[in-house]
Amino acid sequence: MGEILTRDALIARVHEARAAGRTVAFANGCFDILHVGHVRYLESAAHEGDVLVVAINDDTSVRVLKGEGRPILAAEHRAELVAALRAVDFVVIFPEPTVTPLLEALHPDVHCKGTDYTVDSVPERETVKAYGGRIAIVGDPKDHSTRDLLSRIGSQEPGPGSREPGPVDPAPTS
Repeated sequence: MGEILTRDALIARVHEARAAGRTVAFANGCFDILHVGHVRYLESAAHEGDVLVVAINDDTSVRVLKGEGRPILAAEHRAELVAALRAVDFVVIFPEPTVTPLLEALHPDVHCKGTDYTVDSVPERETVKAYGGRIAIVGDPKDHSTRDLLSRIGSQEPGPGSREPGPVDPAPTS
């Protein structure tokens, strides 16, 4: 299970990992309602380094990014869910509108972004380039989103791959 750390504790742990010769991969996001796209993104990101750090937007920044009514889950709960994934080593919650300050503090070897980006469209690309890191586009196609999931829940539509309920055998009688 991954550890949820403060920024200062994370900086120290990343320094220790580097001193041990380990490479650091970094991923970030809101992770408001954990779904299969998130899991695939983080598992793919973990393959880019020896240690995976995941930065989670705090509640205020999620509200700004996603709109009123979001997040659904508090940052502490989102962090706990993400930390429970086997691919994740460290989790930190960040309040800034972008992860640039964290990237500048940590200098991860690889900054991982989902397939809704290209290397050229990653907002932090100049920051990563400036300290000599690289960008990796990871995960499966962006076929999953919390917004779509919330919409399906609200309309009670079955999701892709769900099964319609079949006939139920009556309980055996004695």
